Amino acid sequence: MRPDGRAAVTFDLWYTLVRLDAPAQDRYLARQIELAVEALSLAAREPGARTDPPGKGDVRRAVEEQRRAAGAAAEEGRTVHVAEQLERAGRALGLRPSSRDYLLALDQEVRSLPFRTATGAEAVLGQLHEEGYRLGVVSNTVGERGAALRSVLEALRLSPFLDATIFSDELPWTKPEPRIFQRALERLAVGPDRALHVGDGWSDLEGARRAGLRGAVLFTGLRDYAPGYRSLLPTGDQGPLRADHQVEHLSELPALVHELLPLNHKG
Repeated sequence: MRPDGRAAVTFDLWYTLVRLDAPAQDRYLARQIELAVEALSLAAREPGARTDPPGKGDVRRAVEEQRRAAGAAAEEGRTVHVAEQLERAGRALGLRPSSRDYLLALDQEVRSLPFRTATGAEAVLGQLHEEGYRLGVVSNTVGERGAALRSVLEALRLSPFLDATIFSDELPWTKPEPRIFQRALERLAVGPDRALHVGDGWSDLEGARRAGLRGAVLFTGLRDYAPGYRSLLPTGDQGPLRADHQVEHLSELPALVHELLPLNHKG
């Protein structure tokens, strides 16, 4: 039996479908900064730049400042691509960095990370996909590119279950801006009243609410974040989170989906 109508479930990526252990997450965040510092250290000087080249401490501070600014923009729903972060840091230092090699190195770093799927993720996605639900990922990518994360999804054998993968670096918007969710729903060919979003943070819940989705599900099973990752969380994550529904284990999700988004089958 096949579904008479369509319904969709979208998922956050980090700490909802996939995770890094705390030491690996903090190493990765530090490596993001190091790769940008290395790229700027090799950059040509701007014509008319100050006589003394910037020191490594100056370069690092410029990179970290742009990363914080990108995080603040993301909280407001605006994308600042990692290449643009690098270029802005370069302008502040009188440098003209080339983003090509930097982006390739960053992508390689992402693909080398020891990602693991959340417990039950493959089984739950497989079940919902088999039942006829349309499935997607809606993920903010402030420090990396979605193209590399698609490779991670393939390596973890989650890609076959996904009908759409929406990454903020490929759009002008980040969660909680509703238009990133609307883009996902367009790809999934469903209306907001026939969609749920599952995620671990404020931008997931607030974004789903603003986009008018049928519901937002807070996943609490992987919220034991690394210190470095926690320091980057939006201010909305600092207090209690308001969710329509909450699950601690992904195995709880299918029953909730069936209740809120039943599919009508032809006999």
